[in-house]
Amino acid sequence: MNLSVKSARTISVVTLTDCKPSLEEFIAVAKFGAKVEFSQEMQERVRTNRRLLDKFLEEGRIIYGVTTGFGENVRYTISPEDASTLQENIVRTHSVAVGEPLTREQTRASMLMTLLNTGKGHSGIRLETLELIRQMLNKDLIPFAPGEGSVGYLGVEGHLVMAYIGEGKIYQNGIPVPAKDVLEANGLTPLKLSYKEGLSMLNGSTIVTALGLLALYESITTMENVEIAGALCFEALRGTTKALDPRIHANKKHEEQSAAASNLRRMLEGSQICEAHVNDKVQDAYVMRCMPHVHAAAKRLIKEANVAIVEEMHSVSDNPEIFEDEEQGGVALMSGNFDGTFVGEHADMIAMACAIVGNQVERGTDRMVNRNLNDGLPAFLVSNPGLNSGFMIPQYTSAGLMNEVKHLAIPASIDSIPTCANQEDPVSMAYYASKKACDCVHKLQYMTAIEIYVALQAVDFLKPMEPSPALAKVRDLIREKVPFVDNDRYLYPDIEYIFGLVRDCTLVDLVEESVGELEF
Repeated sequence: MNLSVKSARTISVVTLTDCKPSLEEFIAVAKFGAKVEFSQEMQERVRTNRRLLDKFLEEGRIIYGVTTGFGENVRYTISPEDASTLQENIVRTHSVAVGEPLTREQTRASMLMTLLNTGKGHSGIRLETLELIRQMLNKDLIPFAPGEGSVGYLGVEGHLVMAYIGEGKIYQNGIPVPAKDVLEANGLTPLKLSYKEGLSMLNGSTIVTALGLLALYESITTMENVEIAGALCFEALRGTTKALDPRIHANKKHEEQSAAASNLRRMLEGSQICEAHVNDKVQDAYVMRCMPHVHAAAKRLIKEANVAIVEEMHSVSDNPEIFEDEEQGGVALMSGNFDGTFVGEHADMIAMACAIVGNQVERGTDRMVNRNLNDGLPAFLVSNPGLNSGFMIPQYTSAGLMNEVKHLAIPASIDSIPTCANQEDPVSMAYYASKKACDCVHKLQYMTAIEIYVALQAVDFLKPMEPSPALAKVRDLIREKVPFVDNDRYLYPDIEYIFGLVRDCTLVDLVEESVGELEF
């Protein structure tokens, strides 16, 4: 399985039919602003399922969250006359997440996951409810939603729904303002919730999966940048390419390892530096000799996470779920499909992958600046050390980020704190697993940018020998904005610039123009 997500940046419209889009289509909407359309097939499926729920209510059936209270309050019966009030109450009382709000991408991803989860036709939700969310996505109206304090559902989603009903807030010019005013200014009418709708939009693994998908996408593109940084480090430290011999890696029965070694060989092909130093050492330090192994092991975790998280995106995670049934005239089945354990444990794996490969990135950075380990390069990669600190402190930054990633990589999904008077026990804690996976990837992107920055400085000390043609393109692009550091200067803007090139895949595109698509 080779993961490629490049098309996410070029998709402009995603039409939902079975509500099982590809990862690339999901990211095209959540991150890059592609428009969402509903097929006629999807619309009819939602309407049909809603009519079935209408029938159940007319028949007086007992259905969790429709004619009963929520959680431990399931023992209380709710009259049909109070069904709408019940949904409004659950939204208002559950909107108690706190702290730093979701980002635009995280919010859009969560809104899209609501469409995917309920649009499969088992939630009994009204089409007009989904239509409002679709319109808000297409108009890029972003609700304000605090992003801390969730065990996997309810709290953060509540703030999103508060915006849908006109009682929350929506960003306007970066400032949260009353949602009702923004909706009306955009020709949209706030929702009047009907039975089950509040529950369906708060319940399930929607936001867990949304953040997990964002972390998954970013981890794939970041690993491609990690390999570019690793190839530059290989040149800077004059590693022997004999360690990349395909016969060696064929003896390890992990396809990812052979692919990682192949990527490095292709990127280093034609390097004057590597050709001049191929026989200098019997073998290199682990940071180079085991580079394909570490990259590959991290990729394996990400590939396994891809399977589980995309499967969850394609699933229904509501409770209860509405099914057609000829014998019973349809049925509402109460379940635990809201559980986020599948996503939580695999989001933890993404965080682990970041920590595993982050060790490689930080150690490569340290070896390049350390005069005791960098095979004759100047201390901290500056011509006049002592007066100048050069690249001493970027390595500190990388070490600090690595410390944060290591702590964030402690699994959240192994924990459980019961809620709702022990009615909900165990609890997956998958929300934090997905949230911190996003944080881990973000920090790894900065560490990768720092390694690239340091490696380019080191490679420039090896002139007149030239890097490989593919890596020379990377150097030349970055050197247009980031000159060689002769004397100490303010380095933060340089790091941010290279970080941007990492995050938007500019460097990956540039390298692939020379070597073809990198294998994942």
